[in-house]
Amino acid sequence: MELSQIIQAVQQDAVTVVFVNVLLQQLGLPVPAVPTLLLAGSLAATPGHLGQVLAAAIVASVIADWLWYRAGRVFGYRALAGLCKLSINPASCVSQTEARFIRWGLSSIVVAKFVPGFSTVAPPIAGALRMHLPGFLMAAGAGACLWAGLALGAGWLLKDEVQAAIGALDRHTGTALAVVLPLIGAWLGWKLWQKYRFRRSSTVPHITPDELIEALRSQQPPLILDLRGATMIAETDAVPGAKVAEHDRLDDAVGDWPRSRPIVTLCACPEDAGAIAAARHLLDDGYLSVRVLQGGYDAWLAATRNDPPRQ
Repeated sequence: MELSQIIQAVQQDAVTVVFVNVLLQQLGLPVPAVPTLLLAGSLAATPGHLGQVLAAAIVASVIADWLWYRAGRVFGYRALAGLCKLSINPASCVSQTEARFIRWGLSSIVVAKFVPGFSTVAPPIAGALRMHLPGFLMAAGAGACLWAGLALGAGWLLKDEVQAAIGALDRHTGTALAVVLPLIGAWLGWKLWQKYRFRRSSTVPHITPDELIEALRSQQPPLILDLRGATMIAETDAVPGAKVAEHDRLDDAVGDWPRSRPIVTLCACPEDAGAIAAARHLLDDGYLSVRVLQGGYDAWLAATRNDPPRQ
């Protein structure tokens, strides 16, 4: 769709265009909503019309947040893990999201729209943590009002500048695309390169759940380091005999462990990324035998149902 057609669509029915655009963006699609909000604000004829557009943006955002909340409520951390698979460092995505929730509580939903990468992952973790739904919806609505209101208000106050910028962009669309597309390509290439580097640097030995069960029956069983968040452990079950650790306090957790003793790390995150990062840290720190539990907590749970370990 050409820029002139987008402008015409916003002029004819800004409420519908903004509603659809915000809904798709908040559901996680790569459809930027702020430019549309700026445009809609600059084209609003009256404060009443501006209020209608704002209401449409708030309703769309809250609907998307509620859907992600329900996904977190039904699927737990698996919903968050699925989103974090898109991250360069999935372990960081999971652990940082939970840490923000524990630190900020309900206010994290209000500020989520202003934190890159946090807007989409905040609602499912709110559901996974069983946040009270009315409080969640109120916080989601307040955050959407601030986020959309600022963009619409900026478009309203700077309507002349916005219109001039849009006019210049419409006249020089070809030149703009020639500049923007290579920049987007370079940015995507850089992100893929970072992800590739992360995966290469994270190559460490793995152990299957069955192998771990067998090793726990030996004369020198390995020590187990559970890197799941405290909230996730409370939601599920602790691993018998495992020591719970945070990534930021890993050295404190293993400070009294012999460096020659076998260690197994486990998590419940995409691609075992949290366990891999911890194992890499311990190996670099001089521990001689550190392996990652393949498949993490879910694989361990499935294996121990059929063959519980004896320690």
